[in-house]
Amino acid sequence: MDNLENVFRHPNRRDLLKWGAACGAVCVCGPRPCAAQDAAAKSELEGPRLKGVIRHPARHWERLEGNKVKCVLCPRECEVADVERGYCGVRENQGGQYQTLVYGTLCSANLDPIEKKPLFHYLPGTTAFSVATAGCNIECKFCQNWQISQFRPEQVESVDVPPGKLVAVCKARSSPTIAYTYSEPVVFYEYVYDSAEQARKAGIGSVIISNGFIQEKPLRELCTQLTGVKIDLKAFTEKFYSEQCAGRLAPVLKALEVLKDTGIWFELVILIVPTLNDSPDEIKEMSRWVVRQLGPDVPMHFTRFHPTYRVTNLPPTPVSTLERCRQVALDAGVHYVYAGNVPMHKGENTYCHKCQAELIRRVGFRIASNQVEDGKCPKCGTAIPGVWSQTQALAFKPKQQTKPA
Repeated sequence: MDNLENVFRHPNRRDLLKWGAACGAVCVCGPRPCAAQDAAAKSELEGPRLKGVIRHPARHWERLEGNKVKCVLCPRECEVADVERGYCGVRENQGGQYQTLVYGTLCSANLDPIEKKPLFHYLPGTTAFSVATAGCNIECKFCQNWQISQFRPEQVESVDVPPGKLVAVCKARSSPTIAYTYSEPVVFYEYVYDSAEQARKAGIGSVIISNGFIQEKPLRELCTQLTGVKIDLKAFTEKFYSEQCAGRLAPVLKALEVLKDTGIWFELVILIVPTLNDSPDEIKEMSRWVVRQLGPDVPMHFTRFHPTYRVTNLPPTPVSTLERCRQVALDAGVHYVYAGNVPMHKGENTYCHKCQAELIRRVGFRIASNQVEDGKCPKCGTAIPGVWSQTQALAFKPKQQTKPA
């Protein structure tokens, strides 16, 4: 079978689809890419691979005394001594110079439906050329992609793909979007920014699939190159973030308010884990906050959990729980609420929030029908929030900051 290196050396659609299928690109519980540590997948990969790391200057850091540096990319603000790394494991201090170790070192590449991200109001029915490097700045105990997100660059087989090559391959595949996904785009920020900048010049959009654990300044800067965002809102309590994700809720909520302020299109996904973040009161409080702070038009996706990584003692989320969460959010005033990872469920479809006409029917990641016309409901003429054309996507420019940084 053709390996990842050959996908970028001599790419074609068949190669991408074969590579993604053989390496487990589609998982019912989420977008699980090829795991470099998977023995079966590794046995099929041939040819030279990257050994070690590639160093590249990092952005968003400050110099401290004694050759130390302070990273100000994410809310952890790691203070890193010489020859040490930050919490994410992919950014290193070398003699008082902070460097990223994953610039262009892709460990996964798949041609995905945009619905798989999931983004339901962003160019429905199109593809997203999806890529990832190793690393993450939090650790979710239920992570679907832990084989790359929780590994160091040296532990994951990768291929060196500079931004120009990534854009060229995406363009050759006629995919309108590059998605930075699977692990955490925040930790390969420099590569995302540079690739998205080149992609936009080539007429290609860029979206990140992120945990939202990022500081305001770098987020605003990144939004100048992006065309869409999906944020995984893990829960609505600090307790859950602390105990289950080694993170914090408040910075994520701040990031969501920043996204709202920029005007970029974004959607929310909440993985519902039984007994941990599924209480009706929490969902009600979260939904009311979304309506109040972000507006009723931000789509919310409540998705089904399946046991994995460090949470194998809990059952899959009952479909009835997802249905209850969806109804709670609708009752709170959210206009577009979805039930995810439940193929053929009516909660996968898009309905006009005014007249309730069915606009988009989905079967898993496939669009069965799309009635949206020029961004409007054909029945009542209501404008449907979202990004419905490539022209609209590429026309996005962040609004000037209206709140102090």
